Amino acid sequence: MNRFGDTICAPATGMGGGAISMIRVSGPDALRLADSIISFRTGAALSSEGYTLKYGTVQGVDEVLVSIFRAPHSYTGEDSVEISCHASAFIVQKILQLLVAAGGRMAEPGEFTRRAFINGKMDLSQAEAVADLIASGSEVSHKVALSQLKGNYSSELKGLREELLNLASLLELELDFSEEDVELADRAQLERLLDKATAHVEKLVESFRTGNAIRNGVPVAIVGAVNAGKSTLLNALVGEERAIVSDIPGTTRDTVEETVTLGGILFRFIDTAGLRESGDRIEKIGIERSYGSISRAQTVVVVLDGCAPLSDVQKSFAAIAGRLAGSGKALIVLRNKVDSYDAIAPEEFPTKDRSYGCFELKYPAFGTYDLDPEKLAAELASYLVSKEIPVPQGLEVLDVSARTGEGLDALREKLVATAGVADWNGETLVTNLRHYEALERALDSLRQVSIGLKRKSSTDLLAQDLRDAIAELGSIFGEVTTDDLLGNIFSRFCIGK
Repeated sequence: MNRFGDTICAPATGMGGGAISMIRVSGPDALRLADSIISFRTGAALSSEGYTLKYGTVQGVDEVLVSIFRAPHSYTGEDSVEISCHASAFIVQKILQLLVAAGGRMAEPGEFTRRAFINGKMDLSQAEAVADLIASGSEVSHKVALSQLKGNYSSELKGLREELLNLASLLELELDFSEEDVELADRAQLERLLDKATAHVEKLVESFRTGNAIRNGVPVAIVGAVNAGKSTLLNALVGEERAIVSDIPGTTRDTVEETVTLGGILFRFIDTAGLRESGDRIEKIGIERSYGSISRAQTVVVVLDGCAPLSDVQKSFAAIAGRLAGSGKALIVLRNKVDSYDAIAPEEFPTKDRSYGCFELKYPAFGTYDLDPEKLAAELASYLVSKEIPVPQGLEVLDVSARTGEGLDALREKLVATAGVADWNGETLVTNLRHYEALERALDSLRQVSIGLKRKSSTDLLAQDLRDAIAELGSIFGEVTTDDLLGNIFSRFCIGK
């Protein structure tokens, strides 16, 4: 069983691809281990001051630079050394073998950061922000993680917890005088303070939708009828042939996901199977997954086939709009294939009796050519009303060509605007699911206190609910922890961090 007093070591940089690798060592014997495997040009690690950089040689292995940190002024709060060597897998493994043979042991995932938390170098939410910072894939997610690492989020939670502790102390005092049936706390004042705290927690809970999107990427479902050009659109946004494109209906039978950063925001695009009635068992599974993607997405991009008849376009859109009713999801409606219209001279415009479907012809089949985007949006809205389907707020249509790129810049701007995170100005956001669940439980307890005050419940019941809320807040930044909780959190970290 691993002990906290062990001296641990691990590579802190990834293998391959670089010029330098770094090995981290931390624990009571860190400096001694360095001296045992490294011959320094001057002095020894044990006799060196903190914040010292020393040159040395690992005999028969490599020349190294060693950074020395003295407790408590290190990342972990312990004596630590960081050994920089050439980025050879053999060299790194050889140095690690020598360190283990000298009395060290390999670190577990996240063990360095876990020690930093235990030694009071950071609280638990800051420790989790370390992992978020490493994993940040966009400018905004980097800023949010950095803000949390600096302790801004923790400070707000601790201030909120302090307010609740003051409330609890008034109620606890009453319990000491319960036999005298004395109310020491002004109930009206308690309700005002409780309402303020509850509103604060509600705001944090509500911020998770935005925070989760920043941390993991905004999920965007690309949906529409078969052959509307969804896969071509995904490929155009990604900049590579990520999805198979074919004139054959039903080519996409499963969801295809890819990430793209737009305006400093990470988006997770999900190309879905075309929506239609199908007797093909496999295609039907893909269509059901398409509807599942709609439910999980924050933004839904509906791709309409600009070469299809208006009646088909209306039916296709209505099927999707019916699923979105009341969901609060952002909606972007595209009319694709507008490049096909360029080949049509007014006198050659096809008639309604022409067979339709976009193939390589002189001009496309009869579609919505004669409708500008505003008129098309009005036609779609009118059809929804006739089917008693709520019309999405602010319904508008963007004309695009996924094949030529026409209109895609406007689409990118629209995606950034609808994400709702581009204008993040530093306010506290909840990005961690564990924190969100703890805040929801805290909110539920606070609401129970509020109900109890209105019902004039006994002081001991009010105090217990308040203590539960305080404990939930404390669990976020590590005031209340268990070994199982810590093990679960830090096991998700990378080795060496």
